[in-house]
Amino acid sequence: MTARGITVVRAHLAKHPAPADIASRRAQYDRAERVFKTPAEVTVEPVRAPQAAAEWLVPPGARTDAAVLYLPGGGYVIGSPRSHRHVAAAIAAAAGISALLPDYRLAPEHPFPAAVEDATAAYGWLMARGIAPGRIVVAGDSAGGGLTVATLLALRDRGQPLPAAGVCISPWVDMTCSAASYTTRAEADPMVRRDGILEMARAYLAGADAKTPLASPLHADLRGLPPLLIQVGSDEVLLDDATQLAGQAKAAGVDATLEVWQDMIHVWHWFLPMLDEAERAVAGIGAFARSRLGL
Repeated sequence: MTARGITVVRAHLAKHPAPADIASRRAQYDRAERVFKTPAEVTVEPVRAPQAAAEWLVPPGARTDAAVLYLPGGGYVIGSPRSHRHVAAAIAAAAGISALLPDYRLAPEHPFPAAVEDATAAYGWLMARGIAPGRIVVAGDSAGGGLTVATLLALRDRGQPLPAAGVCISPWVDMTCSAASYTTRAEADPMVRRDGILEMARAYLAGADAKTPLASPLHADLRGLPPLLIQVGSDEVLLDDATQLAGQAKAAGVDATLEVWQDMIHVWHWFLPMLDEAERAVAGIGAFARSRLGL
């Protein structure tokens, strides 16, 4: 595809509406691995980390003593290494490190807190592999962005050593889905609808309170978390989730950097082959990771 830009992405999305049933949506999302190719020179090793299947991605020249733990998005209902391998590999390459990409358990089959359990276990797998906490960055998009914060909170609350930093791409951090941007950005956002995301929240929560901190980190005490980079598009309904997360993190004394990307939509990074802004955002994440890892 020679044309690039957000208009091309929007046209692509219009041609590929999301199916109604979960199985078809999962299959559609996973077909990303056929369209958005991971470079052949990236080594992809299947591993178990330890509760969930995962992939260990090693770009050319990457350090293996540092890693990004990448948590794919999809509303805790869809999403996998197949849908997000190209994103995780690109971020790892930009940072010059390896990546662990877990296939964490999904709702409704495995509701909260299964995803948090799998993410913290994956973090433990990295440390068991000999990677120091200060050499790890946890990152994720959408639900994976919320899971990134939830993972940091769970580690903090258990008294475990924290990673060097967290990266939240278009994070979903409030399962009440009550922010004003659900209304103000509804017409601009081609991907996320409040009714649809509320359905995913119900599937994941399975009766738990929507304000449970490890499900909705916006309702958590964020004190003591490592530095955060938060990237969000100006045209997505989760805009307020991101801005409020940044504000509350700063108020709690966390070193939080918020980037609002003009005209960008939900997780524009996913459209790397189509979008210059995706490449620039990924490059920025790589630079942030390197600075926090001291590389």
